[in-house]
Amino acid sequence: MTETIVAFLQQYGIYAALVSICLNIIATIIGVFPTFFITAANIILFGFWMGAFVSFLGESLGAVTAFLIYRAGFRSSAQKALEGYPRAKALINAQGREAFQLIFLLRLLPFAPAWLSTLGAALGKVSLGLFAAASTLGKIPALLMEAYAVYEVSRFQLPGKIILLLLAVWLAYDVWLRLRRKLRSRPKSSSDQSR
Repeated sequence: MTETIVAFLQQYGIYAALVSICLNIIATIIGVFPTFFITAANIILFGFWMGAFVSFLGESLGAVTAFLIYRAGFRSSAQKALEGYPRAKALINAQGREAFQLIFLLRLLPFAPAWLSTLGAALGKVSLGLFAAASTLGKIPALLMEAYAVYEVSRFQLPGKIILLLLAVWLAYDVWLRLRRKLRSRPKSSSDQSR
């Protein structure tokens, strides 16, 4: 996937950074496509610091754009999307300092879906300025961690291997938690109850 994005961006020459920012904005708005592939492509094309900066700009602008779009519509379907995410759902009623902290913490997690904090804030009473500040500040350390992980994995030295191992353990744990939650929430059949 990263190679495809690199090849796509290389076609735009001096405008590659601008196109990458636009890709990041689109990916952040849609919320389905993981942006770390774009971050990896940016680091390969522009180097670590410039690549991280281009990704940071794209994700920050994408979060603000997504916030405005989510706030303009999608309220009823968006409520359902947040059902399984209590922290993001808590944003709906949060204001001021509490909202800032929740957005900041949700954005701080490098591999957490960005749409969670954006959607929760957009559905609630959070102002655009507060969201932009919390989201941008939370994204700085998260993006640096993500960029470092991508950089080390692409070099595949010892730190990169450790990062991949930790990521695999985290993903396995996440899958296990989700399966456990599903099993607990599944209604018991009459044969189960008679035992």
